[in-house]
Amino acid sequence: MSHGGRSFVSSRLLCVRLSQQIILDLSPSQLLIMAGSSERHGSVERIGYITRVQSFSACHRLHSVHLTDTENKEVYGKCNNPNGHGHNYKVEVTVRGKIDPVTGMVMNLTDLKKCIEEVIMIPLDHKNLDKDVPFFASVVSTTENVAVYIWDNMAKVLPPNLLYEIKIYETDKNIVVYRGE
Repeated sequence: MSHGGRSFVSSRLLCVRLSQQIILDLSPSQLLIMAGSSERHGSVERIGYITRVQSFSACHRLHSVHLTDTENKEVYGKCNNPNGHGHNYKVEVTVRGKIDPVTGMVMNLTDLKKCIEEVIMIPLDHKNLDKDVPFFASVVSTTENVAVYIWDNMAKVLPPNLLYEIKIYETDKNIVVYRGE
């Protein structure tokens, strides 16, 4: 019988309160069939978010070929230093997807870690972004553009439509979020 929204199993019938006005009388075997089809076969989709954090160090100079030297100094200030400057970036890569009813995962974190190694650590860590990463030969290496670079390359190695967000902490106070828009 049902009492206060809770269901109790009797040896013969189970009453399940579905709403304030509908009560179904189900045998225990019928209940198991319903529960199994609902949970094991994924009729209820659960969406999860997984975030992996990775840090890397890199240097760069903010300088646009479309601006004069004076304009570059005005726009970028000390970040336009001809010798460049460095950051210890912290990147959060978030994926979003259906929680697999068999594995219980949106994505295996080991696989996400490998993708991050390939896309972030190998090409960017301890590099001069402007000189060592071809993408930045023609694009100003702002944190916004670093986020775009990471997004574009993560999207190539992850399953389709799984990538949700790239968040980069250039400093504790300067943070960029990019969602592929």
